[in-house]
Amino acid sequence: MDTIALARAKWEEHGWGDVAEGMAAVTSVMRAQQIFQARVDDVLQPFELTFARYEVLMLLHFSSRGSMPVKKASGRLQVHPTSITNAVDRLEGAGLVRRLPHPTDGRATLVEITDLGRETALKATEVLNREVFGRPGLSPRRVSTLVNVLADLRKDSGDF
Repeated sequence: MDTIALARAKWEEHGWGDVAEGMAAVTSVMRAQQIFQARVDDVLQPFELTFARYEVLMLLHFSSRGSMPVKKASGRLQVHPTSITNAVDRLEGAGLVRRLPHPTDGRATLVEITDLGRETALKATEVLNREVFGRPGLSPRRVSTLVNVLADLRKDSGDF
């Protein structure tokens, strides 16, 4: 039984038919996020990573110097600076990144990926690619459609 379809029918029965499809869309996206999150968490758990920490490692891995100011990482990942600080604290405790003084700005701190961090990020990516990204549960054509639809939503919301 599709509980979201059932909820849509209930919305219509209660006179909210004009927003029933929107409720179903929002609820469906949130449920899909939970499904993807659980799959990602299962893959990253053996690496003792959360998706947020994985994103920080990959951002640093892809950066030209392997480091960047914490504030810049926050902006690139579109998360609050406190969240980045928390992720960096945990990654640093695990030896995956290190903090360095900024060479030209005494008020800023750089975060730099370590060799262990790079190795861990690449191993985690290998498993994510195989178990999650390469098998999202939709045909390639439908994945492209989903990405485009969500990009429209994100753009309309000012995400980019």
